[in-house]
Amino acid sequence: MQPPASTPEIVAPDALLVEVAWEVCNQVGGIYTVIRSKVPATVQGWDERYCLIGPYFPQQAQGEFEAFDDYQLQLLNDPFAGAVRQMRQMGYDVCIGTWLITGRPRVVLINPFQAYGQLGQIKTDLWLRHGIPTPDNDDLLHQVEAFGHLVKIFMKVLTDEVVPPQRVIAHFHEWMTGVAIPDMRREQVPAHIVFTTHATLLGRYLAMNDPNFYDHLMQVDWAAEAVHFNIETAVRIERAAAHGSHVFTTVSELTVRECIYLLDRIPDCVLPNGLNIERFVALHEFQNLHKQYKDKIHEFVMAHFFQSYSFDLDKTIYMFTSGRYEYHNKGFDLTLEALARLNYRLQQSGLEGQVVMFFITKRPFTSINPLVLQSRAILDEVHETCNAIERQVGERLMYAAASSTDHRLPDLSAMVDDYWKLRYRRTLQSWKTSQLPSVITHNLIDDQKDDILNFLRRSNMINHQHDRVKIVYHPDFVSPTSPLFGMEYGQFVRGCHLGIFPSYYEPWGYTPLECVARGVPAITSDLSGFGDYVMQHVQDHDDKGIFVVQRQEKNFDEAAEELTNMLWDFVLLSRRERIAQRNRVESSSELFDWKNLRQYYDRAYELALERS
Repeated sequence: MQPPASTPEIVAPDALLVEVAWEVCNQVGGIYTVIRSKVPATVQGWDERYCLIGPYFPQQAQGEFEAFDDYQLQLLNDPFAGAVRQMRQMGYDVCIGTWLITGRPRVVLINPFQAYGQLGQIKTDLWLRHGIPTPDNDDLLHQVEAFGHLVKIFMKVLTDEVVPPQRVIAHFHEWMTGVAIPDMRREQVPAHIVFTTHATLLGRYLAMNDPNFYDHLMQVDWAAEAVHFNIETAVRIERAAAHGSHVFTTVSELTVRECIYLLDRIPDCVLPNGLNIERFVALHEFQNLHKQYKDKIHEFVMAHFFQSYSFDLDKTIYMFTSGRYEYHNKGFDLTLEALARLNYRLQQSGLEGQVVMFFITKRPFTSINPLVLQSRAILDEVHETCNAIERQVGERLMYAAASSTDHRLPDLSAMVDDYWKLRYRRTLQSWKTSQLPSVITHNLIDDQKDDILNFLRRSNMINHQHDRVKIVYHPDFVSPTSPLFGMEYGQFVRGCHLGIFPSYYEPWGYTPLECVARGVPAITSDLSGFGDYVMQHVQDHDDKGIFVVQRQEKNFDEAAEELTNMLWDFVLLSRRERIAQRNRVESSSELFDWKNLRQYYDRAYELALERS
């Protein structure tokens, strides 16, 4: 299947588009990236006929949302502003303004807590009208249901503001906004409704707990399993939204099966996710950026490993994986098994070089490991001492060169003061140790039950000097404020050589796509939406540095061997070959730009207008 032919820049000129998502100006998870990155391309097609709706949480919105004041609001002459004015007259707390991102779209934020006084009636109506029960002690569900009630009211007011022949398309993302849909249909609100599930809620839970999830999918009793995992309310909301929408969509062919068996509706459209590639484009600079950020990673690696033993950084390859901590779903288990096999192969081969593998995820921890932090601090001290010696020697060498008639290089050590010699020696003595480098940078709250650590203990991959694959498990976000890395996640990705994401359950998968956008080769799987899309639409994807592990038809051992072979082949590449590969990866990133993939969304909107 090829992408649809290009569509005109102006889409459905007689329609308004309202996109409703829990993560508008509210960064919680992956949907935030989807919505935010898609905005520039959507604004290009819809311009001022486009508006987003999200929940108003002041702390989250701060720095992202700029509200219009009363005077600005009165000057606005469009249905969105008119609906906000009308709701304010009705006594509702509603803000309208601009999301401070590329494209600067119009945004309406609604405070869900203002409807808490009506929660009893809202919950009763959901049960009596739609069979959706709500427990009394779940505040997230209360927020979601209150927000859905208020969105329904806003959509009723907005559609009253619209003057025919203009129509309203309402696109809801995920179950957290789907509460509004069944009541909108019941009250016949004249909006054309699109609902997108990015990952069925029940599917994610089942995949985490069933190693044969895909084989058992057809036999799942959704109602019983929803009760079993204590997610019955959310699952019933998701089902009601799927069945109440005029057009039901999901993000990949893989999740179509989930929707059929867990939601009992065949999706009308598949809407693949993209990125705003312009944000990542570095043109001829991206190779220089790779070196710049690789040098920053070198600093971390020297601090972490060189106090125990050293190795040649020019012959070291940096690999990484990242994402939500779902040991099985994200393929951490498969990645570790392949790394253990790669470690053995490299030890037996006699080849030079090392692999340093980073696991970047989020886990509960008490603190950074004091020894890891101390090592980094002492190395910084070594660096400062070396810089001071370099400056001193440089000045004195220059003077000696200019004043001497002897053309031989003088004794450089004689140009260093005893103070700096002593400081250099003492700093190194306090830094060097016989202890092995830690495989984890932080102290976890319960490391005895951590699957990654337990695998490393069982396999004895604990950063011995003879290990050719070294492990750095970093259970926190990479950020510029981190005393260990001191860089942004995107910079860290650019500094690595390969991203590894062989997921078992991944409705789409942004992490490999973000690698590709930065010119970094990536491994994905045919059980991720992104990998499935690559196999269908990207010819010679291996040659372009996008590798897909076959997991649908292979057992764990076979998939691990295939991944090991991919890693082995990558390690065997010369530096020149890796540079050429990064060039090919970067040039293919345009395939995943929202400017191209937005067309799938516009087709769904046209279908919604036709159906209702």
